[in-house]
This record gives sequence, C-alpha cells and structure tokens, in this order.
Amino acid sequence: MPSETGAGAELSLAELAERTSVPARTIRYYIARGLLPGPRKGGRGAAYGPEHVERLERIRQLQAQGYSLADIARTLAGGERSASLPSPVGWWCYQLADDVQVWVRADAKPWRLHRIRRVLLRMAAELDSIREENSSDDHRD
Repeated sequence: MPSETGAGAELSLAELAERTSVPARTIRYYIARGLLPGPRKGGRGAAYGPEHVERLERIRQLQAQGYSLADIARTLAGGERSASLPSPVGWWCYQLADDVQVWVRADAKPWRLHRIRRVLLRMAAELDSIREENSSDDHRD
C-alpha cells in the first residue's frame, strides 16, 4: 500500500532516504546514535513521519555549519551536557608477544582496521623471528 503524500504522511525508510537525500544506512546510524527518533512503527513496515524529515534537515544544516555529531546531539537535546556517562568506547587488544600488546579503538573505520591488522601481522612476525633468534643464541652457549 503506497504511503500518503500529505503533511502527516508515513514514509518507508527508502522514501525517507529519497526525500531527504540521506542514505538509509546513515538514517539507521543516526537512530542508533540517538540523533533521530526511531520509526513511528517498527519492523518490516517501519514508518517515518514529517518529524523525521525535519530532524534530518536540521542535522544537515548543523553539519554544514561544521558541527560534529556529538555537538549536533547536544544541540538537538537542548544544548545541555548529559548528566549520564559518556558512551563507552570499545577497544581491540592484540597480544603480539608475551611482552607486547597493542590496543586499537574498535570503532575505527573498517579500511583503517584492515590496514592496522596488516601492520600488526608484520610486527608479530618480526617479533617472532627476534624471539627465535634469541632462543637459538641461548642454545649455542
């Protein structure tokens, strides 16, 4: 059943994305970050309304003014800093050797995580070869 086109019309995620020129993936991200309220109706028939269009337009305006997403969230919440704890940050811990650990933020861009993992693999191999050299030197004595 197609959605209405009036002011109180309900839009699907695809229609909301098309109307606002904001990708559906970004809309889902904004909902997860709390920048945008969830749909009026959830599930397969998720429906969005004019308040979602207006909020996305406001987010776009603030981004054009140079606001970060954290600043936008604060602005949309009335400008007050939340009294609650900040969102936790996840970290990946790579144990490269008995005495070497490397911590990497889990929310790094996927392309960056891929490159970091390649560097860490080379580093781990180098640490292994050093350990093996030292081990063979110890056996020669």
